[in-house]
Amino acid sequence: MSPSMTGIIGFAVLIILMFLRMPVGFVMAIVGYLGFGYVVSWSAASNLLVRDLYSTFSSYSLTVIPLFVLMGQVAFHSGISGRLFNAAHKFFGHLPGGLAIATIGACAGFSAVCGSTSATAATMASVALPEMKKYKYDPALATGVVAAGGSLGILIPPSTIFIIYGIMTEQSIGELFMAGVIPGILLSCFFILSILLWTYFRPEVGPRGPKSTWIEKFKSLSGLIETLLLFVLVMGGLFAGFFTPTEAAGVGAFGTIIIALIGRNLTWKGFKNALYDTTRISCMIFVVVAGATVFGHFLAVTRIPADIGTFVSELQFHPMIIMGFIILIYLFLGCLMDSLAMIMLTIPIIYPVVLTMGFDPIWFGVMIVIVAEMGVITPPVGINAYVVAGVARDVPLHIIFKGSLHMLYAMIALAVLMVIFPKIVTFLPQLLK
Repeated sequence: MSPSMTGIIGFAVLIILMFLRMPVGFVMAIVGYLGFGYVVSWSAASNLLVRDLYSTFSSYSLTVIPLFVLMGQVAFHSGISGRLFNAAHKFFGHLPGGLAIATIGACAGFSAVCGSTSATAATMASVALPEMKKYKYDPALATGVVAAGGSLGILIPPSTIFIIYGIMTEQSIGELFMAGVIPGILLSCFFILSILLWTYFRPEVGPRGPKSTWIEKFKSLSGLIETLLLFVLVMGGLFAGFFTPTEAAGVGAFGTIIIALIGRNLTWKGFKNALYDTTRISCMIFVVVAGATVFGHFLAVTRIPADIGTFVSELQFHPMIIMGFIILIYLFLGCLMDSLAMIMLTIPIIYPVVLTMGFDPIWFGVMIVIVAEMGVITPPVGINAYVVAGVARDVPLHIIFKGSLHMLYAMIALAVLMVIFPKIVTFLPQLLK
């Protein structure tokens, strides 16, 4: 059997096992090990497995992940998310769909200290859904907004997806973070516009809340100030060249703990829970990265990525048409698997093609994150919808998907805008050079 055929069979087995709900990291490691052993030798495969596992778990560049995760977990357990929502509620709650708008604002703010889509969705679901239920919001609007708003967690820096993409493609993580700022702000604005249009044509789905006084508004700004301070500290330090991404993550985690302690918002129990969740999430990510590394080496010896790159470069299509097909592939895969697994699985194959066609790798990184965001709110495996369903147990899953699909148009609009005006993505990173 040829190496290419072995690679195709290995990929098919991988997809089947993933659909059978086997852990993604273990599946990629096992298939990669068996495939590499068949193509090269079993002793080489054993050496590869040991080396890849050791290099992943001892990697200095990957230490940025648990530090940013810790930053988000401490922020959550110290109640920053609740204070963010309260501030947004005071400013926007009196508008039609005001609580939904406040939820998007709070999601955007929390994303700036979290970096995880599911964590953002779970956090804001527990904070925002009871309030929207209290004011008799339509369940589709309430849950859909939380699911879609949670997707901002992987676009607005710091983002674990950007970190993994940067490490895999050897691109600057700092530039990727900066590249996500403007699209993140634009997507938040598009989400808000979608809510305003939804409530304009159907006012009953998002009733107005009480109007707050200016004194109440200013008193609620504490959560916003905390978030802005952390964002400026981390991203400002990166932008100014004071920190490397790993140093920025350490400063951000330490700063979050200090702010929480000064405000007396972090209990010992909350801190222990933050450490436990950080360890659990980080281990999950590291296992996926290690498995993907082994599988990537297997694909390399099959020459499938190189063959696909050569095939695409010989096609007589405009690069944008090929990019359109790539985006559709990512959209399809994003509906079927976890965004992290999807990116780890496809980057070794797709990235050489992107470079061959002359696309900016930073722009492409942001584009696939946008498409991954679409995947987390679309059936059948829209992870954010399932996360929200776990909190809003009285709302059927199809209602959550119905609401989140209303917000999908905002993501599509941003993706189209990024294709037409790539400077939206590349403007800030170019300032770093």
